[in-house]
Amino acid sequence: MTDDAADGARADRTAAVDRVRERADDLAPALGATWTDDEPWRFITDLTAIGSRMAGGEGERRAAGLVADAFERAGLADVRTEPFDLPAWERGSASLDVTVSGRDGEPTTRSFEALALPYSPAGSVAGELVDVGYGTPREIDERDVEGRIAVASTTTPEGGRFVHRMEKFGYAIDAGAVGFVFVNHLDGQLPPTGSLTFGEEAEAVAVGVSKETGAWLREYAVGGDSTSPDSEPVAQAELSVEASTTPGESRNVIGSVGPDTDERVLLLAHYDAHDIAEGALDNGCGIATIATAAGVLADADLPIGVDVVAVGAEEVGLLGAEHLADRLDLDRVKGVVNVDGAGRFRDLVALAHASTAAASVAEVVSSATRQPIEVDAQPHPFSDQWPFVRRGVPALQLHSDSGDRGRGWGHTHADTRDKVDDRNVREHAMLTALLVAEFAVPERDLPRLDRDELAAAFREADFETGMRAAGLWPADWD
Repeated sequence: MTDDAADGARADRTAAVDRVRERADDLAPALGATWTDDEPWRFITDLTAIGSRMAGGEGERRAAGLVADAFERAGLADVRTEPFDLPAWERGSASLDVTVSGRDGEPTTRSFEALALPYSPAGSVAGELVDVGYGTPREIDERDVEGRIAVASTTTPEGGRFVHRMEKFGYAIDAGAVGFVFVNHLDGQLPPTGSLTFGEEAEAVAVGVSKETGAWLREYAVGGDSTSPDSEPVAQAELSVEASTTPGESRNVIGSVGPDTDERVLLLAHYDAHDIAEGALDNGCGIATIATAAGVLADADLPIGVDVVAVGAEEVGLLGAEHLADRLDLDRVKGVVNVDGAGRFRDLVALAHASTAAASVAEVVSSATRQPIEVDAQPHPFSDQWPFVRRGVPALQLHSDSGDRGRGWGHTHADTRDKVDDRNVREHAMLTALLVAEFAVPERDLPRLDRDELAAAFREADFETGMRAAGLWPADWD
C-alpha cells in the first residue's frame, strides 16, 4: 500500500469511527433503556419454559409464536412467519453395551447411557471399539477403523482449528467405521447431541456419551489406554438406535425495520434447539440478542431497510437459513449479521468469514464504543451465515468468548436458563444494533466474496478434507 493509500485508509477509518459515535449519541435513549430492560430475561424465561424446541416439533412451533410477539414488542413492521418443509428427525432410545473378559475369565457386559445423534438412522451394529482420539482425519488414518465403532472426542487439539462433529463422523464412516461414538470432553455425566448431516438421514448409527463413559470405552478400545494400535481387542460393543425421520414443517419468523428499499441487510439468529435441554445458551441468548437489538434499530434513522429473521431448524442443518437464501434475491442483500453464540459470555467475537470489509465493521464499532470485539477472519460452514457466504454475500457471525475450547454446556442437558447472564445479552444487543447500522450506511462498501478466493480461504483454513467428508464442499469450488 502506498503512503497516500494508507493515509486514505486511516482517514476512512477515522470517519467511520466518528460516524458510529454520532449514531450512538443519537440512539442514546434507546441504548440507555436497553441497559436496564428486563424484556430479554423475560423472553428467555418464556422461551426456555417450553422445554424442547427441536426442529419440526410442537415446541419449535410455540417458540416461533413467542419470537413473533417479541418482534412486535420491539417495534418491527410486517411481522410474519414463513413455513418450510423439512425431514423431521425424532429421537428414540439408544443403547451401548460393552462386553469385556475379566481376569477370572468370566465375561462382563456393561450398559452405558447414550444419546442418539440427530439424523442417525435406526439400527444396530456390533464390533470392536477403536479409539480415534479427537477424531481428526490424521488420527482416523492412523487407526484401522474398518468394521469397527469409532470413538472420538467432542474437542480438538490446541493450535489448530476446531474440527466439527460432522467432519469427524463423515470421515470415520468413509474410512469404513460401522458406527460412531461422540465423547464429551467436559465433566458431569453429560452425553452430547448434535446433527450428523445437513438435513438428511445419515449412513450409520451414532450416539453421544459422557466424558466419564468415554474413559471406560477408551480403556477397552483398540488403540486406547490399555492397548496398543496393533493389539488384540479386549471388548466387543453393541450399539443400537431407535429413531425416525418423517416429513415435517418448520418456519422462519421475519420482521422489518427502516425504509422499504431494494437493498437490505439481514440480521439473523436461530431459535430452535435440541430436544434434550432448554436451549438457553444455544441459541436462546442469540435470539434474545436480535430481538433486543431490533428495539434499538427501531429508533435508528437507517438509510436502507433491515430484515430481522429468526430462522428455524438450524440445529439439524441450517434448513431455515437455506430456505431464506433460496427465496431471496441475494443481489439485494448487502450483508448478513448472524447472531449464533453472542450473549452467552462477556466479550463479543466477530467471525468475518473471509470478508475484510465485514471485519472492518466490527473493528470500527469496537474502537468507537471502546468495547472489546475480537475479530477472526477465518471462515467455517457450520452456522446460518453459510448459505449466504458460499453464494458470495459478506457476513459477520457474532459469537462470544468463554475462554474455553469447545461448545461448553451447549448440546447437553446442562444448557439451561441458570447459565444465562442477561447483562451479556443486553450489552451484545446494543453492539449488534450498531454493527447492523454500520453495515447499512452508503459509505460502507461490502464487496461480494469471490468464489475462487473463498474456496482458497477454506482450503487455507484446512476445511476441504472435512467438508468433503461431511458432504459440504460446493461442487462449483472444484
